[in-house]
Amino acid sequence: MNLFAVSPEYIRAIQPYQPGKPISELVRDLGLNKDEVIKLASNENPLGTSPLAREAIIQAVSESSRYPDGSGFELKAALSERLGVSADQIVLGNGSNDVLELASRIFLRTGTSAVYSQYAFAIYPLLVQAVGAKGIAVPAKNYGHDLEAMLDAITTDTRVIFIANPNNPTGTLCDARDLLRFIECVPPDTLVILDQAYDEYLSKADKANSIAWLKNFQNLVITHTFSKAYGLASVRVGFALAHADIANLMNRIRQPFNVNSIGLAAAQAALNDVEFVKLSYMSNRTGMQQMVAGLDQLGVGYIPSHGNFISIQIEGQQADTLDVYKSLLHQGVIVRPLGNYGLPNHLRVTIGIEEENKKFLYALEQALKEPESH
Repeated sequence: MNLFAVSPEYIRAIQPYQPGKPISELVRDLGLNKDEVIKLASNENPLGTSPLAREAIIQAVSESSRYPDGSGFELKAALSERLGVSADQIVLGNGSNDVLELASRIFLRTGTSAVYSQYAFAIYPLLVQAVGAKGIAVPAKNYGHDLEAMLDAITTDTRVIFIANPNNPTGTLCDARDLLRFIECVPPDTLVILDQAYDEYLSKADKANSIAWLKNFQNLVITHTFSKAYGLASVRVGFALAHADIANLMNRIRQPFNVNSIGLAAAQAALNDVEFVKLSYMSNRTGMQQMVAGLDQLGVGYIPSHGNFISIQIEGQQADTLDVYKSLLHQGVIVRPLGNYGLPNHLRVTIGIEEENKKFLYALEQALKEPESH
């Protein structure tokens, strides 16, 4: 018997998520000097990890033989105090992808549907397909969420709506007032998952007071991550905020010890490192200004971004974009092609520190001159 053939067809049809190319792979493939390679492909924090979190990681290693606190009591208590929600409204995850999956598994199954935007985070359709549900991709508006069209796309079997704000990979942002009106119009039996992985990079004026909305909407789940502004991508810690009843359901199917001890300690320490997050925010704003100015000087188009990345557009055919991408790789610069997002002429570039941005802009200029040379 061919076990592959008897597995669910919707599982066999999944195309696995493709992460950004790691530095080690580029070094192996092209024989480059590791110290001369910069990675601007995965929206990681170019400032590294919070110093407080690094110290907590070192201390936590000594307890590696022990199972972690399966309830994440101390981290939940810290989040509860910081965010003004009760601990029973918090669900911890192995990165925010984990809590996104928990919410999806509860409400989606064969015969149901989920709505998300074109050009939104690639994980959303994968989560929907993994449980045999139907994905409804709503055409984007100016590369971002068309909230009115998304409301119109809701059907009687729609159980989940995904909204990334800011959106990855385009960096677009929904106005807070428009977003609130949208949630008010969503049927109460349809869950709205508001993915705020890049919220720390928003100015105060652009932030939505979404946590306050939880009091009025049982069908709202808000997800966050420690991977970006807090610089903890490798230890994998995220969390969801929800009505206590929804959080209870998510915790019922959450894997025991889904967040390891090192991650719990690092996240709690990073949460207290307010200065590091402020520094990350300011560094990103300065870097974005540098990047935009450089792109304007080169005459390269881009999508205005509210995240810690920017998606640039390469003129010509998809092959030209891939030539530019390959040229950048040979120059030791890793960025992210967006062909799998339906944006074959775009490359997503993480905002780095000043020297990294400068190296990227120089390498891009060289690549545009002779994209076919590699």
